[in-house]
Amino acid sequence: MRAALIQMTSSDDPAENLGTMQDMLHRAKDDGAQIALTPEVCNCVSMNRAHQTAVLRPEGDDPVLAGLRATAAKLNLWLLAGSLALKADPPETRFVNRSFLIGPDGGIAARYDKLHMFDVQVSETETYRESSGYAPGERAVLARTPLATLGLTVCYDVRFAYLYRALAQAGAQVLTVPAAFSPGTGPAHWQPLLQARAIETGCYVLAPAQTGTHAAQSGRARKTYGHSMVISPWGEVLLDAGTDVGVFCVDLDLGAVAEARAKVPALTHDRAFTGPDT
Repeated sequence: MRAALIQMTSSDDPAENLGTMQDMLHRAKDDGAQIALTPEVCNCVSMNRAHQTAVLRPEGDDPVLAGLRATAAKLNLWLLAGSLALKADPPETRFVNRSFLIGPDGGIAARYDKLHMFDVQVSETETYRESSGYAPGERAVLARTPLATLGLTVCYDVRFAYLYRALAQAGAQVLTVPAAFSPGTGPAHWQPLLQARAIETGCYVLAPAQTGTHAAQSGRARKTYGHSMVISPWGEVLLDAGTDVGVFCVDLDLGAVAEARAKVPALTHDRAFTGPDT
């Protein structure tokens, strides 16, 4: 299985971002990729709720999703649109942060709404309240494809190990973690968290990321950490894309999943226990 991770610096202009992704998907296909993965909120990176309200659309009317589906079909390519920021349908005051697995026929094979909201204060100058703008999802999602069985997650989910264990025990061989990771936490936490999720589950971890400073028509610009990564089921770093925009291809041997789990069958060793005293 040959996977292409797309590392990009999305602006807050969805049409511009769609054009960028379509160009990069053609490059991925030319490099032999069978599946390509884009980062979190690849259609629009914005810290301005009013701007998001003006440019975002519901899933059924979203031109970025329609464009990505058409491109996947044209290229006969599996595509994980890491996540799109969308208006909820039926309407509500908050948006949704939704990952889409698109098949080579252009159909939507799976969709997943980010479960865990990034509500943190990294420093005095870096604060996020994702739950104020986005409604969290409610269910984990597994996608079975001819290439591999994928467990879908998004960014901040990576800190919640139980989600990944549940996906692996349900059959996931590959875990996807599209991200727009904070530069305040990235240097210390990004790689160790991804390696931990791979080691705990015996899965490949594919983590395409946003990188750099994101242009904003209104509101303050946002920065993201970059370093798209591929981690093996044994915890080895197979790819670290650094901070450059680009398309990065890696070949995966799914036999490594069974091999890692045979050596350390931790997914079969769960035991019930009583909670700690409080």
